[in-house]
Amino acid sequence: MSSTTTRQAVRTHPPMRRADWLIPSGLVLLSLVPALAGTARLTELAGDPAVTAENARFVEAPVPVVVHVLAVVTYSMLGAFQFSPGLRRRHNGWHRAAGTLLIPAAFATALSGLWMTVFYDLPAKDTAVVNGARLAVGTFMLAALVLAVRALLRHDYVTHGAWMTRAYALAMGAGTQTLLLGPWFVIAAPQPGAPSTLVVNTVLMTLAWVLNALVAEWAIRRGRRPGRIAR
Repeated sequence: MSSTTTRQAVRTHPPMRRADWLIPSGLVLLSLVPALAGTARLTELAGDPAVTAENARFVEAPVPVVVHVLAVVTYSMLGAFQFSPGLRRRHNGWHRAAGTLLIPAAFATALSGLWMTVFYDLPAKDTAVVNGARLAVGTFMLAALVLAVRALLRHDYVTHGAWMTRAYALAMGAGTQTLLLGPWFVIAAPQPGAPSTLVVNTVLMTLAWVLNALVAEWAIRRGRRPGRIAR
């Protein structure tokens, strides 16, 4: 290979940067605990479990939670690699192929989440505020996905990416909730069902979605700076 050809290859496929792997790795880690919890739930349902107050709604109507877990695990884990700029540059065909699976998984995530919020008999810790936030998040996620698909059909890839980023951030709410609620449960050891526990649980769960939405907007605006838009 001539030196000119080598230089062209380097320009076409620049080396992967540290951020190209740090971003998807961080998102996979953020998804890990909810994914494991969901997998444990599916394993439980597959084994003909005894009905308890905690799992009764899942045993009586397993299809929505099965769809939700499979969709969320696919969307969160595979979707994490869509946020690697280097991977998109070097393997844009993979980015498009993965999207054909991720968009249906995203719709299934939002729709099944909305169904469970409306029709499941939810535990007391899921207050009216939490369920209202779930309905708002699920509805906005659906709207974001529709706008993302419309932008894709217009070949407006910048707008498509922005709306997909917003949808993904909201879908990752459970991961951020784990980060916020986990330390609080370990350190404070709150009394289940106590009014103060319900208040803190509601605040932290809602805060997780707000934080994810803010991070998504920051990432979108940062990506739109001159010289940062992925081609």
